[in-house]
Amino acid sequence: MPADSRFYDLLSAAESGWKDRIGDDGLLSLALPLDGIDPMWALTGVAGEQTFRMLWDSAPGLSLAAAGRCQQLELAGSRRFELAQRFSDLTLGRLVDGRPDCPPQARPRVLLSFSFFDQTTGHQQDPMTVPSVQAVLPCWQLSRQGRRGWLRINGVVTDAADARHLAERLWLKATDLEESRPADPVDKAEPLWSRHAALPWQDQYSGALHRALELVNGGELHKLVLAVRQSIDLTQPFDPLPLLSRLRRQQAGSCRFLWQREAGNVFFGASPERLLSLRGGCLRSDALAGTAGHGDDGQQLLQSDKDRREHELVVETITDQLRQAGLTPWRRRQPQLARHGRLTHLHTPITAETGGLSALALADQLHPTPAVAGLPRREAMAWLRTLEPFERGGYAAPFGWIDSAGDAELRVAIRCGHARGQRLDLTAGAGLVRGSIAERELQEVGLKLAVLADQLDWSSEAQSSPRSRSIT
Repeated sequence: MPADSRFYDLLSAAESGWKDRIGDDGLLSLALPLDGIDPMWALTGVAGEQTFRMLWDSAPGLSLAAAGRCQQLELAGSRRFELAQRFSDLTLGRLVDGRPDCPPQARPRVLLSFSFFDQTTGHQQDPMTVPSVQAVLPCWQLSRQGRRGWLRINGVVTDAADARHLAERLWLKATDLEESRPADPVDKAEPLWSRHAALPWQDQYSGALHRALELVNGGELHKLVLAVRQSIDLTQPFDPLPLLSRLRRQQAGSCRFLWQREAGNVFFGASPERLLSLRGGCLRSDALAGTAGHGDDGQQLLQSDKDRREHELVVETITDQLRQAGLTPWRRRQPQLARHGRLTHLHTPITAETGGLSALALADQLHPTPAVAGLPRREAMAWLRTLEPFERGGYAAPFGWIDSAGDAELRVAIRCGHARGQRLDLTAGAGLVRGSIAERELQEVGLKLAVLADQLDWSSEAQSSPRSRSIT
């Protein structure tokens, strides 16, 4: 179709959307097909001067880059899942979509980032905390699945001129992206990051680890997932996009993610764990627990009594929680092996019909799973507050989106880091059950920290990567 005709159709869609608005100030969403542009590579171009940025990259599945806040919600408290669902329903319900015929990957989405706990405690070592839920309808959304891509703009319109201006902005942005064709971040001629020496994470972890082992071996807890944070001082501000681009090749089964709340403050990672996906009323959740490193083809993991017991605790708890919500979950009898780079995990998919329950009502039921907290849940959460000397923030919390059809996907934000200026915090944890051995748990945490740490080029030879350090 000639460009003039496409632009005329876009203006017509904008004017029709303005007439169909709900209320005096309508929310209008317009979209254009934009093939052949990778959202990860184009995130900076999509964002422009916008400080809020988000990336969701499950390529070869859905890849999504978003920027700017058209509508937003930030709050704390025990009703955060309920209120975030209400915000999503109301916002997407008000939205007039100028391209209702677009494919599912291009639907308007509300983006979601939760913190692990519903309230913060204000640890002095970690004064910068995040809201317990952030929900954003972005101004810009570039999505791609396969080679088919779409660029979308969302905006508030108060008159017909606003609607036409929105269409013009979308047209100009699409033109700029097509002409610039952003390159792979890995190919940029930029130096890798370097660090100053940081306090070894093992020194901070060992005392809490031994207390946690006493709790599970003594029967006070069935399981506890104790996390550790490795803090690194960098010699320059950190850009995670090249790292995420490399992880796309190395961790193809994971979902790479990024959430930049403001300039110089970015949460990112590569999660192998799905809390839930919702498609047309069908739910899927993943039980992922039990970890082996490089050199184990998975057979030792499958034969490990400790890992199998740990995994089964997670599977049973998820299925019980879904039954309590009135669903009838189905699971495999035996776990599968899921490989993500150097790590191999025990994995059991769990499915159910939702019976009309919303995505975030189900997320509220499931979060946190025993894979990232422990059992019993309430007691484990209290011990995590006591033993971990930092705010978890977004670590091990739900992260994802809800679209205009009610479909959704939430990942558990593990294998992650948080960069603030020239400080980088990496967080990882290991599941402790009766019979866990301190040496093995230290090794497992080191392997998980290394998923991100091994992507960095350290300038100091005084510190080796967590994976290669001798552990005592």
